[in-house]
Amino acid sequence: MSSPPSKERALEILHNVGCPPNVVRHCEAVSKLAVEIAKACQKRGMNVDLKLVEIGALLHDIGRAKTHGINHGVVGAEIARSKGLPESIISITENHLLAGITAEEAKKFGLPVKDYLPKTLEERIIAYADKRLDGARIVDMEVTISHLSQWLGASSPIIKRIRKLHSEFSSMIRT
Repeated sequence: MSSPPSKERALEILHNVGCPPNVVRHCEAVSKLAVEIAKACQKRGMNVDLKLVEIGALLHDIGRAKTHGINHGVVGAEIARSKGLPESIISITENHLLAGITAEEAKKFGLPVKDYLPKTLEERIIAYADKRLDGARIVDMEVTISHLSQWLGASSPIIKRIRKLHSEFSSMIRT
């Protein structure tokens, strides 16, 4: 499959693989916020694929059908691949975690050693939108940063990457 599935098909896939209702609601909320950010990017003259953002955000947590661990991105990529989803969606599922994970960090987390950094504008938008939501509710980025700092440490490079995404996209959403 070279292009993302329809919204209806993406939701069907989430249900069919066993994503819990709260995960589906979260994915729908991430998709809504990500599309809002993507439209703001377009207004600023940036080239962004709205359909990829909408569907990629819907499917970003597909791996949570099997696990809620840090490896849900890797598991999600495997599920997406098995469903014949395009590489762009597979990459979103792998690279949305914690605003990106380097190969060195992946090793520490017990993930296959490779970079899981969001590379495209669409991946960065989805990673950011994901960090702005607690379930289906938009939260202040400092809440997310505070929570993750307790786990990762305030000086973690991951926290710096989250702040960078916030700087890039925060002006583009209503909060």
